[in-house]
Amino acid sequence: MTRIERAVTSISWIPSEAVKGLTRLPFDSGIAHYDEPPPDVVDDLIALRDADRFRFANRLSAWIEVDDAGAVRDSGYSGGGFIGATTMRLGGANMTFAAVPLPDRQEQPSVDGASVRFVQTAGGRTGVPAPRRVKYPPFIQVAAPLAWTTLALTINADGTYSHEVVGASPFPRHWIYDDASTLVAKSGLISFKDWYQRAFGSHTPWGGEDSDALVTQVETALERELSTHIMRGGRKPRIRELRAGAVLVEQGDEGKELFLLLDGVLSVEVNGEAIAQVGPGAVLGERALIEQGQRTSTLRAMSPCRVAVAGADDIDREVLHTLAQGHRREER
Repeated sequence: MTRIERAVTSISWIPSEAVKGLTRLPFDSGIAHYDEPPPDVVDDLIALRDADRFRFANRLSAWIEVDDAGAVRDSGYSGGGFIGATTMRLGGANMTFAAVPLPDRQEQPSVDGASVRFVQTAGGRTGVPAPRRVKYPPFIQVAAPLAWTTLALTINADGTYSHEVVGASPFPRHWIYDDASTLVAKSGLISFKDWYQRAFGSHTPWGGEDSDALVTQVETALERELSTHIMRGGRKPRIRELRAGAVLVEQGDEGKELFLLLDGVLSVEVNGEAIAQVGPGAVLGERALIEQGQRTSTLRAMSPCRVAVAGADDIDREVLHTLAQGHRREER
């Protein structure tokens, strides 16, 4: 009998500029904090949690036992949720509020021939309660919304596996790591407003309702480094918001700005043909800055998008050359 174990993990964290409205005040005043991006490879999930690097994590780890004929004889779960905390600075001192986990939801393993599919939901209430309007007296309820991910993992008798994000709360950001604990995908949309107003009661997996998750591929390590520089460097970028279908830049236009996609999905179009879709963290527009000054593609919003706009002087020119060599989407 051979035992095969595989895993997929989501890490949920609050990126810079993710909170809007009056609820930004604790972040802007320094009472609350945004999170540093998680690492590309997670060597120790417990150490990451203890360092207050994420709000929630969902580790779907499972196993199957296969006999000598290749038939699945047994299977089960071996992972679960990890709850972080919210640290706030009050009166010059740091105070940590533990999040409240909800019971992990693990579906009965589904056997299909030589494959077994596992589905797990993990999450809970964030660390600090927040007021929200309700339709019944006293018309204000003080409770933290719920955050979660629902992951699926399929393990095959030959040792191969696949995973997917079945659903997720619309806030915060969710990053997905494979069996080698390497970053492979991320949630493409983040909506603090929808989460803040709706992620309660029946509008959660524990109440019988999940939220669809739009997942995009990860950007390059260089883009992640650049995104930190753009958002936390010396000059604060301008933020643009686009409706679905709106155009950020047109092919052939002059370009003197660099773009960091903070949220949403952009379509990259050349000569009217869509050649790629990019998600949060993608850095775009560098070729116009280092070549003839003209946009080589049209960037169109496939969903509501938020984009940080940086000037050409904000980024080292050699870095832009390296970034452009790694992209070349228009030539593929």
